Amino acid sequence: MRKAIMIIAAMLTLFGGRAMAQRCLPGMSAVEVRADMVNGFFAGNSRNCGYNFGLFYSVIKGDNANTWSFGGEYLQTYKPYGEKGRIPIAQFTGEVGYNLHIVSDYSQTFHLYGGVSALAGYETVNWGKHVLKDGATIGADDTFIYGGAVTLSADFYLSDHVVLGAHIKERFVFGNDTGHFLFAYGLHLKYQF
Repeated sequence: MRKAIMIIAAMLTLFGGRAMAQRCLPGMSAVEVRADMVNGFFAGNSRNCGYNFGLFYSVIKGDNANTWSFGGEYLQTYKPYGEKGRIPIAQFTGEVGYNLHIVSDYSQTFHLYGGVSALAGYETVNWGKHVLKDGATIGADDTFIYGGAVTLSADFYLSDHVVLGAHIKERFVFGNDTGHFLFAYGLHLKYQF
């Protein structure tokens, strides 16, 4: 009987738990590429929607998988003008943020983060051209901008190093005349090392 208990205990020790991947350990880094839709769904003829591309570097700090992220984004939106026209507005921003790990599953395949960030950059309206084709003049100038953002993102590990995710983000931008709030949603691809 004693031998049987020892064998069962040994089997439970060896086979009872699964070995989990080494993901989200302190000091690990990641490079992330983002692609977003801004203020709706952008199609070639959309009059007030836009798109956003970003490149970020993040570092995991502490045992709870919270991350610091650093990166830059290019955002292009449009303001409707006249019956069919639109005026392009582009923003080039740098961003520093902190992402709080909210929840993950047991196998470390799924992670949910909530984040806040500060951003600063430059906004150009109609690429610096103040006079439109019909002779109208744009009152908004190119300017330096600043602000912040809140983000909710979900990461899905495809392997130990490759992560596919989805996120939503609300940007608060000040110092400009073209609007202060921009809502973005999109996908990101991350390589963790």
